[in-house]
Amino acid sequence: MDSDIIELTKVDMDNAISNLEKRFTSVRAGRANPSSLDGVKVEYYGVETPLKQLTTITVPEANQLLIKPFDKSCLADIEKGIIAANLGYNPSNDGETIRIVIPALTEERRKELAKQVKSLAEDAKISVRNNRHEALNMIDKEELSEDEKKSLEKQIQDLVNTYNKKIEELLKAKEEELMTI
Repeated sequence: MDSDIIELTKVDMDNAISNLEKRFTSVRAGRANPSSLDGVKVEYYGVETPLKQLTTITVPEANQLLIKPFDKSCLADIEKGIIAANLGYNPSNDGETIRIVIPALTEERRKELAKQVKSLAEDAKISVRNNRHEALNMIDKEELSEDEKKSLEKQIQDLVNTYNKKIEELLKAKEEELMTI
């Protein structure tokens, strides 16, 4: 049973890391990245629909996104959805496609994004700590000797330290990417 607690905790902490990586991809670093539009919803026949279900998004140039809808009648709605997502993008509609030129990041904007990334990393650390708390509660509920409990608690703490180190590495890499011009 004790190895089950460790495995469950590992899975939860892995989920925290993968969630952090996914959230980091939505923070743009001055280069065009189709995943930066993942959170964009478009009003399509009265239903909020994810942009990527209505279009193909390509990167024709390093600082440009090209959005080609499957149904051209929803171009205006797509444009509204991108603007409403408040990503700092200014879409231009040519009647067939929508082009987004990614503006170069200013020093001030880079620092803002670095703060945002730190906040995301802190959320991931909080998630890891919550996972530790849940694991310790499970250990307390088990009928184990004091030595077994201490051993499990140490293993859980080692996991927390390992995952916090991973989070720090991801944060450092993302901050470096953001601050590189």
